[in-house]
Amino acid sequence: MNPIYISKIANKLGISQNQVKNTIGLLEYGATIPFISRYRKEMTGSLDEVQIADIQQEMNNFIELDKRREYILDTIEKNELLTPQLKQKIEQAETLTELEDLYLPYKPKRKTRAVKAKERGLEPLATEIFRQQHFDLNAIAQKFINNEVPTIQDALQGARDIIAENISEDIKARTSIRYIFEKEAILSTKITKGKEEEGAKYKDYFNWAEDLRKMPSHRLLAVLRAENEKIIRLDISVDADKATERLKKLFVKDYNKASEQVELAIEDAYKRLLKPSIETEYKNIAKTKADAEAIKVFVENLRNLLLAPPLGKKRTLAIDPGFRSGCKVVTLDEQGNLLFNTNVYPFAENEELIKAIKTISRLVEQYKIDIIAIGNGTASKETEKFVKKVRFNREVKIYMVDESGASIYSASKTAREEFPNYDVTVRGAVSIGRRLLDPLSELVKIDPKSIGVGQYQHDVDQTMLKNSLDLTVESCVNLVGVDVNTSSKYLLTYVSGLGPKLAENIISYRTEKGRIKSRKELKKVKLMGDKAYEQAAGFLRVTDGENPLDASAVHPESYHIVQKMAKDLNVDIEELISNKKTQKKINKAAYKTENIGEETLTDILNELAKPGRDPRNEFSVVEFDETIKSIDDLYEGMIIPGMVKNVTNFGAFVDIGIKQNGLVHISEIADKYISNPAEIIKVHQHVTVKIILVDKNRERIALSMKGIKQE
Repeated sequence: MNPIYISKIANKLGISQNQVKNTIGLLEYGATIPFISRYRKEMTGSLDEVQIADIQQEMNNFIELDKRREYILDTIEKNELLTPQLKQKIEQAETLTELEDLYLPYKPKRKTRAVKAKERGLEPLATEIFRQQHFDLNAIAQKFINNEVPTIQDALQGARDIIAENISEDIKARTSIRYIFEKEAILSTKITKGKEEEGAKYKDYFNWAEDLRKMPSHRLLAVLRAENEKIIRLDISVDADKATERLKKLFVKDYNKASEQVELAIEDAYKRLLKPSIETEYKNIAKTKADAEAIKVFVENLRNLLLAPPLGKKRTLAIDPGFRSGCKVVTLDEQGNLLFNTNVYPFAENEELIKAIKTISRLVEQYKIDIIAIGNGTASKETEKFVKKVRFNREVKIYMVDESGASIYSASKTAREEFPNYDVTVRGAVSIGRRLLDPLSELVKIDPKSIGVGQYQHDVDQTMLKNSLDLTVESCVNLVGVDVNTSSKYLLTYVSGLGPKLAENIISYRTEKGRIKSRKELKKVKLMGDKAYEQAAGFLRVTDGENPLDASAVHPESYHIVQKMAKDLNVDIEELISNKKTQKKINKAAYKTENIGEETLTDILNELAKPGRDPRNEFSVVEFDETIKSIDDLYEGMIIPGMVKNVTNFGAFVDIGIKQNGLVHISEIADKYISNPAEIIKVHQHVTVKIILVDKNRERIALSMKGIKQE
């Protein structure tokens, strides 16, 4: 990559040029972000995944800039308009905005007023007027009168149209207007006549005005959605007089009749051409910034949700509750495999209730069930109450499970591939049970936009959103690691270096050959080349295999280091891993080389201390207030437990054990001022909240965390 670009990226991100250069080299080689972050710390100076992703984005921006530059040069040259001076300016342009400004006068145009005026031969008149010398204006204009230009006023108007367009395409003019928009742009709205009732939810923005620079992302996205739905009309503007004065200082050279025409052209240029163009530009800039902030919130929420603590391998009875249609019940083994399914009707007549109790009791005994997972949708509270009435011959714990997106999964292609012989109700119940055992393994099968976290996810740039969410899922999967012998192809797909095809091939290989016994054996998988193996091996775990290091995050390329450590201490690798006293005798300095530094050795020793350790927290469950069955049981001043369901820029939604989530507004999260709720709370966090408002008609609950000690 161009050294100038490397320098610019380094300066923008506040890191060294060497870090940028090495990272770009690894990315161009085909290394993934998780691999670079975990196994190439010496080369990058221990950059984390976010920093590496930022470098990749900046690199892609410069690649796109050069592509656009090449297109513009080629287009202008084909039209035989490329001068050496213009070519130099285009080649030296550092931003896309600068490039587009240079290209603007040469862009193919529709029939603008200026184009029509030029076709009528008025360009020489416009040139003469723009010089602003002392001459008889009417006499000069008289020379251009003909059938197409019947009057002097028509001639002058056409000339002004040409001047106005030239000014609107002038780089200095555009830069000057951008400056004032950058500092002073105000976004204002007006209600569309007759839309008051239809747009009631946007009533706060019916006649709104706010400094564009200071407008929070969630508010801007709400306003843009209202505009898109034609509820309001939106305007972004600055003081028009101030803007035209800036232009006059640039273009008015004298005080005469010609200058008066230029002034009129300037006013027209700003109102008709420049203002709409720069307004659109700044609207897009603000939207892009708001998108980035909203996506950042979404990414953080998704990460916390995916890394929610797993309960672990338990034999599970999962229930998808329902009133009229009954409750779908499935039993799963420790790996989440479906063993049995049926329906029970605990809310029907007495005979069905008794039958339901017997069925649940029998299934718990027959399948040696450890836990019962109940979806938290419709009839969840009633189902939990029913299950607690059942007597079991073994200890069985009951958990409520967030079922957001379960219905999306159950009707998906993924679910049909997993369970081709079962209907959506069975698939949904299985998903509920599996989410408790290992949230990550199950949630990767669902489109993140359907999981129920984030804000304005359908309003932001969908390509940017998808890329960010995909990177987040990939990051989480590789952080945790994947058991190569038990993981689904959907989980394997996100492993660094694999993708859908290799994931399928691994499944096919273990189906045909049986359990994979070592990482080295993965090289026998079809299409598993050296590069794919290098990128994936460290994140794939082989438990109880031929080499104990295969169950750890130590990369095979570093096995020789561990082997040397064991040899130097006169122990085998198994003892080195299991004996912490022996590990303390290791002298890191003795194993440093040109390519193996402090960072890699530290990671190896940490892994030897806790091989294959799951980085997720220990599983815990929030104990909701059992006296609260519905919103009718709430009253102001109650202090109750809850779990954070979603974090946004304006606050957090908290599950308090009933159908409706409560909102803790940003102003009610802490006793001090905070600018971002994520500073204090995150998705899946257990919190204690106070009820400060209950609106039963609108089904809204306002909560506060102020003055309440959190665990």
